Amino acid sequence: DLFGSVEPLLPSLQEDGVAVWVLGAGPYPPGVVALQELLDAASEELEPEDVWEPEDMNDTCLYIFTSGTTGLPKAARVSHLKSIMCLSFYELVGASSRDVVYLALPLYHMAGSLLGIIGCIGIGERGGAPGASRGCFGGLIPALRPAGATCVLKEKFSASQFWDDCRAEGVTVFQYIGELCRYLVNQPQSPGERQHGLRLAVGSGLRPDVWRSFQQRFGPVRIVETYGMSEGNVTLFNYTG
Repeated sequence: DLFGSVEPLLPSLQEDGVAVWVLGAGPYPPGVVALQELLDAASEELEPEDVWEPEDMNDTCLYIFTSGTTGLPKAARVSHLKSIMCLSFYELVGASSRDVVYLALPLYHMAGSLLGIIGCIGIGERGGAPGASRGCFGGLIPALRPAGATCVLKEKFSASQFWDDCRAEGVTVFQYIGELCRYLVNQPQSPGERQHGLRLAVGSGLRPDVWRSFQQRFGPVRIVETYGMSEGNVTLFNYTG
């Protein structure tokens, strides 16, 4: 969808040795790698573990967009270790494989992709997985019996559709950025806004006045406020509310 914005910059990117990969139907100009063709041709069989396991967990796994807590917006480096640690995010806040997680955050940020998507994948039972007794990456990460939670992806957040979505999809967990909760409490009251199965809201930036209004209006939803930076190495959890 964004290739039109990148295309005018292709000559300068190629001069700097920057590779451009695009997902979607082409055709694309020379020098652009069309990922869809490669995915279609790829085998569904996994390569041996020693092929894809990184030599060093602190090596770069990916670069992800950060809006600039530590300066201007930039591509922040995320290591393999930090990516793997995100597997435990939802377990840390009390979610389980029975939960249905509603995610409407942009997937180019760490909150939506690494905490949201990878966090849903990582929910499981510790230990007992056949052949996984040594854990991931040579024992650095405890072994998991992968179970995963259901993730409901919403392309764009809609305060007016939120509770209808929750009822239709059986949502039990909502991952927010604080302003999303403000949008919800600013909506006109509706008869069905307390008729839902939401039990847990987790995210960042929820102000105290919105926190109180959210629980008073929508019912006894447990809220776990967290804070971390894509470029940082410390994360905070408000477990006590």
